[in-house]
Amino acid sequence: AYEAAAKALEPRIRLVKLNSDKEQAIAARLGIRGIPTVILFHRQREIARVSGAMSAGQIVNWVRGHVPTGTS
Repeated sequence: AYEAAAKALEPRIRLVKLNSDKEQAIAARLGIRGIPTVILFHRQREIARVSGAMSAGQIVNWVRGHVPTGTS
């Protein structure tokens, strides 16, 4: 689902996958407690967060529903 969603959202939106087992310090800093977690950042600020499995379509719709309009 991640790969398909990433492809659908490029180039305007970039998805980044983090292995929280290997990158525990980053996961802790971001407050990731449940896996999977999707965190949406805009201009280096967190604007939305959701935990739980989602299909590619659900990820795309969730992201598009939270991205500020008229910005890149």
